[in-house]
Amino acid sequence: MIDIHTHILPGIDDGAATVEDAIAMAQAAVKEGITTIIATPHHQNGNYDNPKPSILALAAELNDELKRRDIALTVFPGQEVRLHGDLLDGLARHEVMTLADTPYILIEFPPDHVPKYAEQLLFDVQLKGLMPIIAHPERNAEIIETPERLYQLVKRGAFAQLTASSVTGQFGKKIKTFSFQLIEANLAHFIASDAHNVKTRPFRLRQAYDAIRNEYGTDMVYYFQENAELLIRGQAVFRDEPERVKKKKFLGLF
Repeated sequence: MIDIHTHILPGIDDGAATVEDAIAMAQAAVKEGITTIIATPHHQNGNYDNPKPSILALAAELNDELKRRDIALTVFPGQEVRLHGDLLDGLARHEVMTLADTPYILIEFPPDHVPKYAEQLLFDVQLKGLMPIIAHPERNAEIIETPERLYQLVKRGAFAQLTASSVTGQFGKKIKTFSFQLIEANLAHFIASDAHNVKTRPFRLRQAYDAIRNEYGTDMVYYFQENAELLIRGQAVFRDEPERVKKKKFLGLF
């Protein structure tokens, strides 16, 4: 399996605090069947500033340590980039980076809203030849209240990544239900762990795929897994025509 969103690089954000923490996460990932992950430390989210050069160096050091310890995991560098007005300038200055040196870029919204300029800025990112992936939209308060916001962004070319723990219910029943509604509306294209540690924010990627298999069958699992593989190779991923999440269905009123 491939995990495109993790916080495994040590000591630079709210993920792994030390090298040993990172090693513990790597061992947990391998135990779950994950062979490849993308390290996506927070960048410009108000608390952390992790520009491209430092991430490249840390990822290389971690890969060397994994080889030394004979841990069969490959770590690619990336970022979870908070959407901000200077995003395009950050790309031009090579401070903002894509996922695993592909055209895909992981974008994080503030937890409580979608910035008003999001649609235009994500369109401008696409004009640069990049493909934005919205991280964990199922946990964004405004998108939960108004799924139309995500529909419009996906309709205009953005992708969306759900968190494994959302799918498995660790973030609550409401978010789990909403995650499945996004899948049913073709508003989800990737499943990733957003793992921060091995205790409170573990991987749960296999568990999420099991939940999706039980709900929708094996083909849906393949859809998400193949998209992760296509992303790593920098190729076009699968996407179906997005649909609107009906408000009455979201509230459980049939």
